[in-house]
Amino acid sequence: MAKKKLTLGVVGCGYWGPNLIRNFNNLAGCRLKTVCDLSEARLRHMKELYPAVNTTSRLEDLIEDPELDAVVIATSVRFHYPMARQVLSAGKHVFIEKPMAASAAQCEELNEIAARQGLVIMIGHTFLYSSPVRKIKEIVDRGDIGDLCYISSRRLNLGLFQKDINVMWDLAPHDLSIILYILEEHPLSVNCQGNANVTVGIEDIINLSLSFRNGRFATVQNSWLDPRKVREMTIVGTKRMIVYDDLQPLEKIKIYDARVDRPPHYDTFAEFQYSYHYGDLHVPYIKQEEPLKVECQHFLDCINEGRKPISSGMEGLQLVRILEAASTSLRLHGAAVPFQSSEPGDSADDQPGTAGTAGGPVPAPANGSDASVQSAAFSGS
Repeated sequence: MAKKKLTLGVVGCGYWGPNLIRNFNNLAGCRLKTVCDLSEARLRHMKELYPAVNTTSRLEDLIEDPELDAVVIATSVRFHYPMARQVLSAGKHVFIEKPMAASAAQCEELNEIAARQGLVIMIGHTFLYSSPVRKIKEIVDRGDIGDLCYISSRRLNLGLFQKDINVMWDLAPHDLSIILYILEEHPLSVNCQGNANVTVGIEDIINLSLSFRNGRFATVQNSWLDPRKVREMTIVGTKRMIVYDDLQPLEKIKIYDARVDRPPHYDTFAEFQYSYHYGDLHVPYIKQEEPLKVECQHFLDCINEGRKPISSGMEGLQLVRILEAASTSLRLHGAAVPFQSSEPGDSADDQPGTAGTAGGPVPAPANGSDASVQSAAFSGS
C-alpha cells in the first residue's frame, strides 16, 4: 500500500528550526505547508528560501488547519509543552526538539494525550539517527569491546548562551540519549556539579555522573565557556576501547585494541604487576548520511506505519527525569540523587521534580493558550 503524503507545519525559525524546515521540505513523503515564528524578519527569510511555503506568526493558524497532519516544534524549551499540548489536542502528530519539555510532569501529560488520541509523539534526539552512533551500538552489542566499563563524554564550545536553560539542559540531552541508547538501561543514581560564571543562576559548565548496574558509570562534561569546540565520547571495554569524535570529517570512530590485565594471582607485592596490551588501531567504514534527514524520514514513517519512534515520548520523558535528578544534585552541591525509571506505572510524584531550580527550565504557563505561548519570541531553539 502506498504511503500517504503527509502535510506538515513547523513552529520556530531560529537556530535549529531552519535545518528541520530544509529537511522536511526536501523529503518526497511530505509537503511542508506552513512555518510559524514571531519574527517577521525570520519569516521573510524563510519565504525567500521557500516561496511555496506559507508563513504566519499565529500558532492558531497551524492548530486550526485541517490539512496539517503533524506539527514540528523547534522553539525555546519553555514553549514545548503548551504548544505540543495544543497540537496533540487538535489531533495532530507532533515532533518536539530536545529536551521534550521543562518537567517530567509535562512530558507525562503529553504522552498521555498522544496515547489517548492514537498519535505519534517524537523527540529530536538526533544522534540516535547518526551512522557513527549506530555503528558504536552494533560494535558494543556484538561484544567486540568485551564488557563495557564506562563511557566518558565531552561536549564543549564557546556559547551559544541560552536565557531559559543552563548548559546541561541545552547540551547534555545529546550525550545522555547516546549513553542510554548504548547501555539500554536506566541509571541508578545521578550526581552533578556546576558553576554559573557569566549569567547568575544559569550554569555554563557542568560535570554530570550516572551510576549503572554492575559498577558501570558514565560521565558528561558540558560547557559554554571552552575555547575549543569538542564533541568527543570514549567507550571503554575490558578488551577494546572506542573513541567517537563527531568533529572528524571522515574517521569519526576509532577502535583501539588496548586493555589492562591484572595478574590472576600473586604471592608477594614484588610479583604483582599489571599487563598492558597495546594492539592495532582500527577505523571502521561508515556510510555518510545526514542524521537529521534520517530522523525526519523516521518521523514520517512512524506516522504512516503506526510505529513507535526510536526517540519516542517515553525516551523523552526518561531523559527529562534524568535532567531533573541532575538539577536536584546540582542544587545539593553534587550529592547523589537516586533515579527512578520512566517505565509505565511509575508516578511523577516519586521523581525528583525541580525543573526551574539550579538553572533548570523556566516552566511554561500551564493553560497552554495561544496567548501564553506568544507572549515572547519563541524562535530561540
